[in-house]
Amino acid sequence: MSEQAGKTPSVHAAKAKMSGHELAGFFQGISRRHALGSIVFLCIGTDRSTGDALGPLTGSRLVEYGFPQVIGTLPEPCDAFNLEAKLQGIPEDQVVIAIDACLGQSSSVGYFFASEGPLAPAQSVGGKLPAVGDYSVAAVVNVHGPKPYWTLQVTSLYQVMGMAEQIAKQAAAAFGLRP
Repeated sequence: MSEQAGKTPSVHAAKAKMSGHELAGFFQGISRRHALGSIVFLCIGTDRSTGDALGPLTGSRLVEYGFPQVIGTLPEPCDAFNLEAKLQGIPEDQVVIAIDACLGQSSSVGYFFASEGPLAPAQSVGGKLPAVGDYSVAAVVNVHGPKPYWTLQVTSLYQVMGMAEQIAKQAAAAFGLRP
């Protein structure tokens, strides 16, 4: 994790908007720089909200594809209540790829914002959690509005499942893994 390794993460790292297919290049770049054994996927969210289930759904799919180090799955979510404890369990020499759902503009729904830098979990709902990740993918699952928690509750599960699969599939392809 960046902070643990002595680097100061910038929540303002350049974020690139991309489609599911474009995630392939993002993950290929990571796979060229880092061995699979040094990667930890940190998939943030809860299965108690359809919109926020992207993280655990992605984490479970990554495990099915054979990724060895995944934090945040459907059986064991990584959410606002346990995120900081989970972060403490990540060795300093590991490279963290943080994945989370977010809300955004209507023109961005269904797209991903990928970054060589951390993301701020729970930011779209006003949460105050630490920035996480050496790399990050934020999936825009719905439109940001005046009631963000309600918006996440009524977000299409079909949309979220499709986006989770896109992330896992592109990551697996980049690292040469098959289900």
